[in-house]
Amino acid sequence: MTRTPRSTWHIHDFRALFTASALSHLGTNLGYVAVPLIAATTLDASPGQAGALAALSTAAFLLIGLPAGAWVDRLPGRRLLVAADAARAALLASVPVAWWLDALSLPQLYAVVLFNGCATVFFDVGSQSVLPQLVGREQLVPANSAIVSLMAGANIAGRGAGGLAVQLLTAPVALAGAAVAYLASALGLLRLRRRPAPVPATAQTAPRRLRAEVAEGLRHVLRRPELRALALSGALGNLGAQMINSMLPVLFTRRLGLSAGALGLYWAVGGVGLLLGAGCARRLAARLGHGRALALTWLWCAPAAVAVALVGRGPWLWVAGAGWFLSMTETGVSNVLGVSLRQRLTPDALLGRMNATFRFLLTGALAVGSALAGLIGELAGVRVAVWTGAACLATAFLPVLRSPIRTLRALPPTAAPQPVAPPKEAPATP
Repeated sequence: MTRTPRSTWHIHDFRALFTASALSHLGTNLGYVAVPLIAATTLDASPGQAGALAALSTAAFLLIGLPAGAWVDRLPGRRLLVAADAARAALLASVPVAWWLDALSLPQLYAVVLFNGCATVFFDVGSQSVLPQLVGREQLVPANSAIVSLMAGANIAGRGAGGLAVQLLTAPVALAGAAVAYLASALGLLRLRRRPAPVPATAQTAPRRLRAEVAEGLRHVLRRPELRALALSGALGNLGAQMINSMLPVLFTRRLGLSAGALGLYWAVGGVGLLLGAGCARRLAARLGHGRALALTWLWCAPAAVAVALVGRGPWLWVAGAGWFLSMTETGVSNVLGVSLRQRLTPDALLGRMNATFRFLLTGALAVGSALAGLIGELAGVRVAVWTGAACLATAFLPVLRSPIRTLRALPPTAAPQPVAPPKEAPATP
């Protein structure tokens, strides 16, 4: 019988995944600040073009998100993660090269964010799917707490540093730093000793069963009330948050006359909230119960998003920052407790498809939010788009509050394995 480690930090592969993920998140957050600012300042993008750029950055989750889950269940985990990070490094490096050659254009930026999003689909789904195999199901809450805290730290360092780097060194140079971070992450993932095994599938059966496998993942998420509620609340929250964030570069730099550094620090405040929420999640679950902590935190913090729409110069910037902080605190709690719950409710054979279904719905909502924000920004104004996003973010708690999650005291037993194609359980990790 395998002895459970005292802490996830005693697991070598978890440390390797954590370190690589830190670099990957740093690259993502540098790009999060630099890319829209390149569009807004260097290429003079309109609100509609800014919304289109943000939509393309997440459109891959709508285009390939669902089949990506079936592929992740079949492919070697380490090789998949390394390839995804290497692709993102190459794509982002092409932007500063084109800028230095005076050949950068919006179509190139559109292509870069679209294909970068495709690589991100596989990295995000793959990393969440291999985690239970690396740490064991009993260690999911502390492992997810560490990963979400890492994400928050990357938001603080990456977005804060990204804003300052854009202000001091220009946005293309900041994007070059993001490419280096992705490359370092790919190299770090080579340290994984345990190679998570994919679900076995033969060359003859795999092509014919792809649609059935995707449908199986969808049914697992949409028919289980807890998973369905998490998906609906997450999608609504992401829709609202992305509508706000898509318009902030235009609102800050053009309408309010604030600097790129101010925008980066504003986003970094959200990272502080995310860090706080991730750090408090385990204590809240222990005191209130797993599901009740998740539901009540959403109820208490989500309505503060209304304050984000009040963003302006002077004290209104602080009011909006406080609203963003509370919204991201709730996100930190839900990312730890919600992700742990959905991993616990899903057998190994369906982890890739479950995570892909969530990514399709949640990140697909980001693409819809970006496009909708651009459309509303063009037709009714940037402020109206921000207010619409704030209303969505403030009401995102309702599906979870009305679901069985609110009465859940502890994580349920691990989901029983289900037959897949071919009809046998995935091999145990050695």
